[in-house]
Amino acid sequence: MRYFDQPAHVLHDMLKQKEISAVELTQDVLKRIDEVEGSVGAYLTLTKEAALEQAGKVDEKLAKGEEIPFLAGIPGAIKDNICTKGIKTTCASKILEHFIPPYDATVMTKLKAESPVLLGKTNLDEFAMGGSTENSAYHVTRNPWNTDDVPGGSSGGSAAAVAAGTAIWALGSDTGGSIRQPASFCGVVGLKPTYGRVSRYGLVAYASSLDQIGPLTRDVADAAHLLNVISGHDDMDATSSATVVPDFTASLREDVKGLKIGLPKEYFTKGMDPEVERAVRAAIETYRSLGAEVIEISLPHTEYAISTYYLIAPAEAATNLQRYDGVSYGERVEGSDLVEMMTNTRTEKFGEEVKRRIMIGNYALSAGYYDAYYLKALKVRTLIQQDYTEAFSRVDVIMCPTAPTTAYPIGSMISDPLQMYLQDICTVPLNLAGLPGISIPCGRSSQGMPIGLQIIGKALDEETILRAAYTYEQSQDYHKEMAPLGGKH
Repeated sequence: MRYFDQPAHVLHDMLKQKEISAVELTQDVLKRIDEVEGSVGAYLTLTKEAALEQAGKVDEKLAKGEEIPFLAGIPGAIKDNICTKGIKTTCASKILEHFIPPYDATVMTKLKAESPVLLGKTNLDEFAMGGSTENSAYHVTRNPWNTDDVPGGSSGGSAAAVAAGTAIWALGSDTGGSIRQPASFCGVVGLKPTYGRVSRYGLVAYASSLDQIGPLTRDVADAAHLLNVISGHDDMDATSSATVVPDFTASLREDVKGLKIGLPKEYFTKGMDPEVERAVRAAIETYRSLGAEVIEISLPHTEYAISTYYLIAPAEAATNLQRYDGVSYGERVEGSDLVEMMTNTRTEKFGEEVKRRIMIGNYALSAGYYDAYYLKALKVRTLIQQDYTEAFSRVDVIMCPTAPTTAYPIGSMISDPLQMYLQDICTVPLNLAGLPGISIPCGRSSQGMPIGLQIIGKALDEETILRAAYTYEQSQDYHKEMAPLGGKH
């Protein structure tokens, strides 16, 4: 039996029943990495020896008859913008090429308490800025369903690893869709929690009012389990929520009778791939047949979401990335004086997309333009939040496509940033409003590429979106299919 294509909850039961050992499981996944990583490129750093050591320790506990937590002995991967003590954290940027954090992110501390097997750090768009993982300073990650296509981004490495079976679970981060969109493109489950549900301490900041860490998994049950592990208040993050964390696995029941689903007309936009729209509408019909009620709603300020996001996020990024100056953090390129040294460092070590966003951000924040751009964007953000508040007074969840298309060929959009930004139309409004959202597979295109359904919930109501996602998933088989890893099929 192949273990690498099983979800974590199945493997957890097998470990407890002693049907497999943690070392056997880890060896199986490492063998899979040896076989397919060359054609996928999901990882930036692999920690194979440490992984086997961690697995051995779990087997010792099992041999003694000790109870093990959910993630114990189960191999997973971490996006390379999450600080890992003693393991390189590059953010896929040349400026952090040799950075080894002296501390763990809070999510890592929480994870390590579970004794998982950590396989390594996954590739991303540099500093999480991008939607295709083509902006990595190191290499392009490829979509396991068709290696000519992008895996999505910025958590493309994490999504591709789960889809390829080179990790059973992974963590990503989501600033404008960076967990959900690659989940959609790679046919896995991606959950962006409510802003503040998971601590951002140790997540290298891109846009601090938008960033959130979340899981990428084989199925909805694994996403709920992982969310249990990483959620909760953290004194190291002033924006983390003090709300009590429920047991998210209690939401894993098949029941959508009477659930009110909002269908926003603005999310079924022109330019959307007809196959994506068909698959999503078919999924909505499945919900209807399972007893849910579907209500047409309007989120009138959606058309301004992209421009709002691409002012707020770069403004915060420009501020956050000031610290990479060749002095405080990161690599240094020498110059004849301080100004030249900083200029040389940033010119050589930042990639094109990062430079573009820093310039947009600095422009939006500059004297004379602040009111016209940044301040106006903050006001529109409030209007977008109010749209959701109004909608949620009538419905329990909102459903729409995760992305307007399936995965596209590598190189086809990289030279057209605007086209790339428009890909985020269905995902960025949630980040602006701080709401939770999950992407689950709901179909395949005629080319066999995955299509994702996005379910949006009220703030701190991950339970309802998990229940809705789980109910649909149990009526389908998409979560049981592995990427064939090859050319077109």
